[in-house]
Amino acid sequence: MNPLLLFLMLLIGLPLLELYLLIEVGSAIGALPTILLSLFTAVLGGLLMRWQGVSTALRARAAMERGEVPALEMLEGAMVFLAGLALFLPGFFTDALGLLVLIPPLRRLVLLRFLKRAGVMRPTGSMGPGQGRSAICIEGEWRRDDEGRGGS
Repeated sequence: MNPLLLFLMLLIGLPLLELYLLIEVGSAIGALPTILLSLFTAVLGGLLMRWQGVSTALRARAAMERGEVPALEMLEGAMVFLAGLALFLPGFFTDALGLLVLIPPLRRLVLLRFLKRAGVMRPTGSMGPGQGRSAICIEGEWRRDDEGRGGS
């Protein structure tokens, strides 16, 4: 699908869906409870985003202390930010999406599936002989060229 068409569909379709859901919920429970519910989800989203963000930052720090690159943790941090942004937006559809992304196992599952589908990650342990990269060891002797070129 054309990315521009997808962007336009999101730009037009998402606000229309949110407006429809707000009108339906407002007609079912009233205008004031609908507004209060929307404000509650924004506050809850901010608190959850802060808590999940700190948790993700601590996991990234632990990965760096182990000498690993915290790539997944950084991507999860970006997803937490986007989830918080979705929760701050008024509307029930974006709130539901934001809350789903703030569930850590679900967030990790979505992220790993996306990375595998994009070809960034490949399954490990399933490579047969002759596939993948193998370590190449080259033995030899070495010496520094500037040894023995002292001040004499």
